[in-house]
Amino acid sequence: MDITAAFITWAPRGVTPLRILQGIASALLGPRSFEGGPTTGALGAVIHFFIAFSAATVFYAASRKLPLLIHRPILFGILYGVAVYVVMYWIVLPLAHFQGAPRNLFNSIVAIVTHIICVGLPISMVVSRSVQAVTNAKVMNRR
Repeated sequence: MDITAAFITWAPRGVTPLRILQGIASALLGPRSFEGGPTTGALGAVIHFFIAFSAATVFYAASRKLPLLIHRPILFGILYGVAVYVVMYWIVLPLAHFQGAPRNLFNSIVAIVTHIICVGLPISMVVSRSVQAVTNAKVMNRR
């Protein structure tokens, strides 16, 4: 959902999905990423999904230590979306020397809302339902 939201958000500004994916790859390759065509776009997609799966893994691992996360998935999904935004935009992107869109209030609000709706909430809801399903299956097997 997150990468699709980026494609939709940036399309009216003339930014293509390939350019977005190349931008992600530029964190590793630098400016030459934009000369690599679909190959560097594919690398950007792999990097994006690695980060997304890592975010889901972190939430899952945290939920094993803090069960409240799965009992209040909406609240903690919203908070997690904001946390992922903060980590990405204030730590990861600066460390990667990523020169993306300029930071302004509008872009920040769009990015935060996108991370809440397309990252935090889906991760928390899927983890919550999955953990509850496994727990229910274990209870049924004991009977």
